[in-house]
Amino acid sequence: MSDVDTRFNQAVNDVKQLPERPGDLTLLRLYGLYKQATVGDAPDERPGFADIAGKFKHDAWAALKGLAPETARQEYIELVESLKSGGA
Repeated sequence: MSDVDTRFNQAVNDVKQLPERPGDLTLLRLYGLYKQATVGDAPDERPGFADIAGKFKHDAWAALKGLAPETARQEYIELVESLKSGGA
């Protein structure tokens, strides 16, 4: 496992221990980066009409289309570090 993978896994655990819940836009960014890092590009199909939260999550993920998983992992790590230090 590479250093970035180790740091990414630690960031995934750290985000669950944040002293404050991040705002909705930050949570969507975290979701999108996580999915891009672990799955790759979002599928083209959006969730159904009644699934509003699912649509927002899909859109946050789809906005990262083409971003390399390694880059998504690094951006996720940086965002979590920023949140841990009181930023974002």
